[in-house]
Amino acid sequence: MTVEEVLSELKEKIQKRLPVGITISSLEFEGPELVLYTKEPRKFADNGDIIRTLAKDIRKRITVRPDPEVLAEPDDAIKKIEQIVPAEAKITDYFFDMDRGEVVIEAEKPGLVIGRHGAMLRDITKSIGWSPKVVRTPPIESSIIKNIRQYMRVESKARKTILRQIGKKIHRDLTSKDSWIRITALGGCREVGRSSYLLSTPETRVLIDCGVNLGSENNGTPYLYAPEVSPINQIDAVVLTHAHLDHSGLLPLLYKYGYDGPLYLTPPTRDLALLLQLDYIEVAVREGKKAPYDSAMIREALKHTIMLNYGEVTDIAPDIRLTFYNAGHILGSSIAHFHIGEGLYNIAFTGDFKYEPTRLFDPAVNDFPRLEALVMESTYGGARDYQPSRREAEHKLHTVVKQTIDRGGKVLIPAFAVGRSQEVMIVLEEAIRTGVLGDVSVYLDGMIWEATAIHTTHPEYLNSELRTQIFHKGLNPFLSDNFIRVKSNKRRDIINGDPCVILATSGMLNGGPVMEYLKAFAPDERNTLVFVGYQAEGTLGRRIQKGWKELPFSIEGKTETIKVNMDVETVDGFSGHSDRRQLMNFVRRMNPCPERIFLSHGEESKCLDLASSLYKKYKIETRVPMNLETIRLI
Repeated sequence: MTVEEVLSELKEKIQKRLPVGITISSLEFEGPELVLYTKEPRKFADNGDIIRTLAKDIRKRITVRPDPEVLAEPDDAIKKIEQIVPAEAKITDYFFDMDRGEVVIEAEKPGLVIGRHGAMLRDITKSIGWSPKVVRTPPIESSIIKNIRQYMRVESKARKTILRQIGKKIHRDLTSKDSWIRITALGGCREVGRSSYLLSTPETRVLIDCGVNLGSENNGTPYLYAPEVSPINQIDAVVLTHAHLDHSGLLPLLYKYGYDGPLYLTPPTRDLALLLQLDYIEVAVREGKKAPYDSAMIREALKHTIMLNYGEVTDIAPDIRLTFYNAGHILGSSIAHFHIGEGLYNIAFTGDFKYEPTRLFDPAVNDFPRLEALVMESTYGGARDYQPSRREAEHKLHTVVKQTIDRGGKVLIPAFAVGRSQEVMIVLEEAIRTGVLGDVSVYLDGMIWEATAIHTTHPEYLNSELRTQIFHKGLNPFLSDNFIRVKSNKRRDIINGDPCVILATSGMLNGGPVMEYLKAFAPDERNTLVFVGYQAEGTLGRRIQKGWKELPFSIEGKTETIKVNMDVETVDGFSGHSDRRQLMNFVRRMNPCPERIFLSHGEESKCLDLASSLYKKYKIETRVPMNLETIRLI
């Protein structure tokens, strides 16, 4: 059956199920969605259950769009929207997309535009005909969010064409009578970095992550030339678990080499991945290295993104459905669960995950409808990889900061822009607000400010406690007056100023604005350097941790030695990865328990140690694949 015949059959089914007096003029597949065009959008809005019932009956994601002839003029539509929506919603912008019959409403309080159970949106549709879509005005201005939204508006027509092509591929007929499933390890096995897997069936090939190993010159990229992957333009879909570069760094390269299909991710992952990829190529150019792609390829990847929220079951191929679940690692990080065939097999890829409540996120989900196999990270899978409790870590950080400030010093915290920085910010904000620490300024330098702005744009992805604070108590800790953005021309003022805390990139002291502060602060014994993240072998951060007391710096073209007299402290417990105990508990409490577990994203010894322990304790078949190994699941 052709796609056109499928659409014709669906139209007939849907029309029979619609109440008398409601008709649809046409249907289209756009990506995973079935789009219904109607001249009666107001009647659909009158009955909010119609679409839910239809979606359940035909097992498709459904969107209703109005025919252009029934749309109010934009100026009239704005007036009517502002009569319906309370002023407290603080609408800041509108965008009318004629091709989609959609009005994008940007508001500081989107919940007030949506209304209880979407009642306000239905009222808007009934009044103006347009389908309203609500987005949050970033509480902290974000150039990344602004540029993404502008670009997606400009590319609206091109995206519609892309989505229709994707829709046809997803809803094509099954052609093979064979039934097998394989996974191929393309990177990140028995190592950390360049994570990538290929999931294959007779019908479909799905790439999960495509990262870069920033610490390796020779083995920095996944094995994209492997026969299982070639040709790249025959891959059906790419799924991204989260934004960190060891998972997302080489995704734009796929579009450079001919891939033209969808990229599935959560909304925060889209925004953070763009931020990190742009920084990645900018740093490469600055260091005189050849970037693997340019910003045009990043934009091409962005144009192909399809955003999914947690829990949305979505067709991504004729024989595969995808659902994202919270991974608790960074903002928008996901466990990708694949349902293959009609109940044939289920496999989940954890990406990086944290099985513990943190200041930012609820713990990773380990409850699934069905699960036969699990591909799991093992970063801290070693027998001795135990981290102190979060409470101990926070207490130590409070103590170090207080002691340093009291003696007139400054606290320098090298941190990764995404995840670790925001965890530390939340801890410091609460300590200042509750009087544990005094009224100290906390300066944010490098990408941290922009990454934090993205966090404030997606509060619904934060944990339940933070959501309650933000939505019901009107308290957003990221907006504290104690957090101050640093622009490069102000660094000298901070260095010469009063006692303070500085969060700056990079996290391992291998470049970035943190180096200017380190050079200035290291000789003064009143100051403190605080490591809150892992320091890899070979980095300057690791050397200082080991006790180096003299550091070579290039100053005005000459190499000078700076003495390290400042205190050096390591505060463990802020990691976004699960430690050994949490990894074991994640599996122990899984529902259902998988039949097979494959371990990756860890040093070889840690993967093997964890695999052995899981097998001995739970009698689950475990394997530690090697890169380029292909495993048949059924």
